[in-house]
Parts: sequence; structure tokens; C-alpha cells
Amino acid sequence: MGMLDNSVALVTGGGRGIGKAIVVALAEAGAKVAFTYKSSAAAADELVKELSANGRTVRAFQSDAVSNVSAGEVVDAVMKEFGKIDILVNNAGITKDGLLMRMSEEDWDVVLSNNLKSVFNFTKAAIRPMMSQRSGKIINITSVVGVSGNAGQANYAASKAGIIGFTKSVAKELGSRNIAVNAVAPGYVETDMTGKLTADQKKALTDFIPLKRTAQAHEIASVVKFLASPDANYITGQVLCVDGGLTM
Repeated sequence: MGMLDNSVALVTGGGRGIGKAIVVALAEAGAKVAFTYKSSAAAADELVKELSANGRTVRAFQSDAVSNVSAGEVVDAVMKEFGKIDILVNNAGITKDGLLMRMSEEDWDVVLSNNLKSVFNFTKAAIRPMMSQRSGKIINITSVVGVSGNAGQANYAASKAGIIGFTKSVAKELGSRNIAVNAVAPGYVETDMTGKLTADQKKALTDFIPLKRTAQAHEIASVVKFLASPDANYITGQVLCVDGGLTM
């Protein structure tokens, strides 16, 4: 028996990186999982095949999380196929790093809409069925830079800090409906994004982390799985930093 048997989960940006690890973790815990991807259809198909071969129920939907209409269509499709949504994980996000002096308006707008507006879009669409069910778990993936800031990431940090304010506000709005809303703030994680660093850059980075290493994506996913599970039923409005001690 998995801890999430009979649950239905929707994960945005589930085709690669942390999102992919979350899809795998929730599926292996017994949830039926729908996930969205923006561009890499091959990677999404591969993930569906892999998990389906292990007897898991997984569906992929191409969607631009920036589009309110697209978010509504995905939620409708998941409801049509599975009849409910128990868990929403808002994970879709991008970076366009640069010092503020040189940051274009477009680099600001595209990061804010991909990272923050996407959370509004999918949460607003998914809470309607959750309110009818009088139950639900929403987990928003923020970042430690949303807590502590980071030079060269004013746009990204602002979007991730925005997710924290959004999480707490919506947790207050939806608590009486038995819907829990929390955020997970990863530190530095081994993904395609960090794979481009040199050995010296990696060492400089890990020197600042009390646990002296970066995270694996599955270590973020297991915390999401916990927050999605009945074990976390009395937790709401929280930001859980999964960062090796970086922000303490």
C-alpha cells in the first residue's frame, strides 16, 4: 500500500529536473499523476512510458503555465479523466539571471509570469474542485533565494518570494475548506541548471552549505510527497527550506 493510494495529483513542469523527481515520487507512492510540460515532448513521453511500465497511472499534458486558459483546460482534462484533484504541485519555473543594471523589462516580465503568475493560474483553476471535495493539498515550489535573496537574480528572487506570500494568503483563505497550502524552498539542487557549473564554482558553492553538498532532486521530491500525504494534514501556510542548512 502506498501512502498516496487513490489520490490524484497534478504537477506543473513535471518533464525534467525537480518536477520529474516529484512526478516519480508521487506515482511510486500510489497517486495517479498528471503533469504538464512546455516544450520537451520526448522527455515527457519517456517518463510516461517508464512509469506506466511499472504499473503507474501517469498522463502528460502540453501546457504553457503562463496561460490562464491553458491552466483551466489542463485542470478540466484531469477532472474529466480522474474525477478529482487531491494534490497540486506548482513547480513550473525558469531563470533569466543578470544584474539589475542590465536586466531588460522582458527578462523581468517573462520570469514573473512563468514563476508567479503560473502559480496563480493553476491554483485558481484547481481550487474549485478541491473546495467541492472539501479537501486538497497545494504545494508550491519556491526557492531559498525567495527567502534570502541572491545577487543577479532580482527577478527570480522576487517571483519566488511572491510565491511565499501567495502560499500564506491562500492557506488562510482555504483553511476552513480543509485545503492545506504549503511551500517547499529548495537550496542548490543537482539538475540541468546547476550542471553547467565548473568544479571550482561547485566547491565555492558547497563551502557555504553546512552539509557541504548540493541536493539530489529526489530529496526535494520526498518532502513534497510528505506534505501531500495524510501525515502532513495539520500543516498549512509553511515554507519548508530543503537546503542543507544554507539559510539558517
